[in-house]
Amino acid sequence: MIQQVDSLNKPCRFDFFMNDLPTFFNHLECGLEGDRYEADVIHGLSKAGKPLLVRYDLDALVRLLDRDELARRPGGLWRYREFLPVRRTENIVSLGEIETPLVSLGENLLVKDESRLPTGSFKARGLCLAVSMAKELGISRVAMPTNGNAGAALAAYASRAGMESFVFCPDDTPEINVREIAAQGAKVWRVNGLINDCGRIVGEGKEPMGWFDFSTLKEPYRIEGKKTMGLELADQMDWKLPDVIFYPTGGGTGLIGMWKAFAELAEIGWIDGKKLPRMVAVQSSGCAPIVRAFEAGERFAGLWENAGATLAAGIRVPVAVGDFLILDAVRESGGFAVAVEEDSIVESWQRIARETGFLLCPEGAATYAAYQKSLENGLVSSDETAVLFNCATGLKYELPPTGEVLDCTRPVDYAGLD
Repeated sequence: MIQQVDSLNKPCRFDFFMNDLPTFFNHLECGLEGDRYEADVIHGLSKAGKPLLVRYDLDALVRLLDRDELARRPGGLWRYREFLPVRRTENIVSLGEIETPLVSLGENLLVKDESRLPTGSFKARGLCLAVSMAKELGISRVAMPTNGNAGAALAAYASRAGMESFVFCPDDTPEINVREIAAQGAKVWRVNGLINDCGRIVGEGKEPMGWFDFSTLKEPYRIEGKKTMGLELADQMDWKLPDVIFYPTGGGTGLIGMWKAFAELAEIGWIDGKKLPRMVAVQSSGCAPIVRAFEAGERFAGLWENAGATLAAGIRVPVAVGDFLILDAVRESGGFAVAVEEDSIVESWQRIARETGFLLCPEGAATYAAYQKSLENGLVSSDETAVLFNCATGLKYELPPTGEVLDCTRPVDYAGLD
């Protein structure tokens, strides 16, 4: 049985870096066309309207850094600084991004619990990097659409950096998320539409408002923050990766980022490039554009009309600008895309909490439901090591009501408490 791998749970420290330490950020590259773009210049999407990917001088990196040196550093996101694009330590915007633990849910089944990060979700990884790079590039006003957790992370890191932030949420975004965004300093609005409608507002506001569009994959650096999930997972597992990874997929930045991390680690020889995990994109059956495109053999995913409401709001993304990058990663890895019904998400959420004490977020519960469905369909085996991603704390979501009360002025019927 696989044992739980404990985090060091120590806040990030930067005193082992010098301000003038060079990074290995070389250039940017269009994820579709492959044309190059200059580093250290503000960019959004490529000329083709597709995400830009950061490229590094990995030959130089591996000459100056090895795994033994890495092991001597404190845990956390910035442990992997050479794999990240920020040039100067003074531009790092941090709220203490720790290494998140792997928690066992049974034999060969682990959960990477991202709820331990600042703002309670894995969005902290991406926005930490994106805001740090915005600071480095002189950006002072930013905006984004969100289903909740990304907006909270942007609000927190932008406020930490002294930037203005503007956030637009679908009108059914959980109230706690909207209040969290406001409490952490952003200007926030509810919009009577879905996240793509919010994204249109952000895009149309760039010229009149002078803000930089922080929408998913419309700037190059959130991927690099999410990439640290893959770097950290490999590090925690002694550079031997699991057989399969189940990832809750809306915009898909984390899945793309992890696949990029594995490619970089394989290129420098730190992991076996022939034994990479199968990547599984998990979506809700009420909004599953990636699943539909995967099953149809398409490289691009069209708009999912009339996306259904789901408790797992973070994966309700009707159209993703990085659709082809998600699908490429899934196919290159030998993985698949799977949609799960709302009832199975809710049942998994409640069952895991009741039976193990682990309060997943609904998106994390969707990965457990997908894992169980995949076992039943023979797509994975119980003998394989699987990692599920729990992307946020379950405390951010409305929990089932309970109405049991006791009158302390009357004798208690203890037999009735069983």
